[in-house]
Amino acid sequence: MTSGTRVTFVPGIPAIFSEALKNICFVKGIPLTRVLHPPMGVDETTGADRQAKLYALTAQTSLPTMFHEQERPRNVWIEQLALAERIGAHDAPMLIPSGFEQRLEVFGLCATLLAEDGFIWNMRILIDSPLGQKYGYSKEASAAAPGKMAEIIGMIDTRLEAQAQRGSSYLVGDALTAVDIYWATFSMSVLPPPAEIMPVTRQNRHMLRYFEANSQIQDIARELTKRIETHQRFILTTYCECPAVLGGDPI
Repeated sequence: MTSGTRVTFVPGIPAIFSEALKNICFVKGIPLTRVLHPPMGVDETTGADRQAKLYALTAQTSLPTMFHEQERPRNVWIEQLALAERIGAHDAPMLIPSGFEQRLEVFGLCATLLAEDGFIWNMRILIDSPLGQKYGYSKEASAAAPGKMAEIIGMIDTRLEAQAQRGSSYLVGDALTAVDIYWATFSMSVLPPPAEIMPVTRQNRHMLRYFEANSQIQDIARELTKRIETHQRFILTTYCECPAVLGGDPI
């Protein structure tokens, strides 16, 4: 495939970075072709690395990879966001503010969620797993992760409270920005939405149970206010594809 916009996914699973990019593209009115992201590990029949072709194309193996027309692949969130902003429909919301003061806020908050040692990074090292090992799991890092995640949730909640006092339902300014979409999506990893927003599939049911378990970690549970839930549901149901379209096998 060499035309249009293509993004790699795992059928039936709301892999959190793929789901966020899908939501970004939905808001921007960008039609997507879904491409199967090759799984980690070795093919049992051939013994070949199942991600070798992806690595040859992109020099990395993380999910998702974004292709547009015959441009170079994008694997980093900030480049994916910039591309989506550029190729989105002319009447779609602007997710990167034109004013640099608000842009500073948006990208600072996004980095806190998406960058190294940010919210999702720490969520991935809560348990010892192949993905956790990829992100530097250790007993010490895992023990510190809930506190870091809780601090970020608390920061988001404080900002939502301040924004509400000035009459805004958004994290920055008075309109939707990228950080609203990223946070609403990523917050599902500690606050799973109901099935009418995130359908249960045979492939994701264990992931959703893991997300539910995250919501009960003491440090995290303490920061999950009604404001966090209200913002999540508002953004996902107002702006994003709802219910989420995952593929896979619905239950």
